[in-house]
Amino acid sequence: MSDRLEYNRHPRPLVDKSLNSKTMHFSICDVQSRMQIDRPNNLMLAYTRLMMGFLLFAPNPRHIAMVGLGGGSLAKFCYWYLPDSRIQVIEINPYVIALRDEFEVPRDDHRFHVRKEDAADYVRTAQYRYDVIVADGFDANGVPASLCSRSFYDNCFDMLEPNGVLVANLHSHHEHFPVYLERIKESFAGRVVTVNDFDYGNTIAFAFKETPTPPLLANLQRCASTLAPEAWAQLAPSFSMIKRFGRWHSQGMP
Repeated sequence: MSDRLEYNRHPRPLVDKSLNSKTMHFSICDVQSRMQIDRPNNLMLAYTRLMMGFLLFAPNPRHIAMVGLGGGSLAKFCYWYLPDSRIQVIEINPYVIALRDEFEVPRDDHRFHVRKEDAADYVRTAQYRYDVIVADGFDANGVPASLCSRSFYDNCFDMLEPNGVLVANLHSHHEHFPVYLERIKESFAGRVVTVNDFDYGNTIAFAFKETPTPPLLANLQRCASTLAPEAWAQLAPSFSMIKRFGRWHSQGMP
């Protein structure tokens, strides 16, 4: 397929700039990513801080797969604050990838790589196993159907290490939200925790290949002692929110 045809298949994101931030979006109504110009590795959007809650269940991930690059907020945060992790980002939209310098996304190196591919194909055929899969793939119409299907979640389950966790960003107000959440629960045998970002209508789902151990409090304390102070300052309120308000969908979980 020619480069022109490939670009024509995908929407072109818009970038708005202010004195303090840059914002990526596909429409005026939906913010895809936001970056603080003087602190480009900070997580400005609340849902991204909630998604980092995977550290409460996998505090030392060796391999992280990210579905969707966007403005690279989660990718940058993990790259800078999880120095022992290798990060594979899967992004299908060439326009989004072309903006990686605009949003100060790191260059590819021995532990970070952005791969242009359909994530549904990647999770079906990947030869690697991951400790964490971060599913935050959106286009102009929301989550593509291929990234919220039962087969996609089944493949994510298969791609995880035994103690692995999938963290998925869902729109709480989408008409098919209950269907998508039920698919995750079915793929992961009900081992799912959800927490809501009430300000923006996101629900973050954490799904586990096995029942997570040790207890949540132990990993909360571990994150507080091992993360860089500037990273922990951003995540601590969200992690406390997960501990307090997270809804456990399977009995026997901590």
